[in-house]
Amino acid sequence: MAQQEHNRYEKARIIGARALQVSYGAPVLVESEQSEPILVAAEEYDAGALPFTVIRGQQ
Repeated sequence: MAQQEHNRYEKARIIGARALQVSYGAPVLVESEQSEPILVAAEEYDAGALPFTVIRGQQ
């Protein structure tokens, strides 16, 4: 599956949503030495490990 390109707003929303999940105890999808959920979520995003799909409106 191809990596989807996200703009900065989509990226912020994805990382924020994932950080909330991690803070509530969701399993971490990559090996990380970070303890802050936002940093863990950013590492997961950079690794392409997040199962989020962005559906954009028609233009």
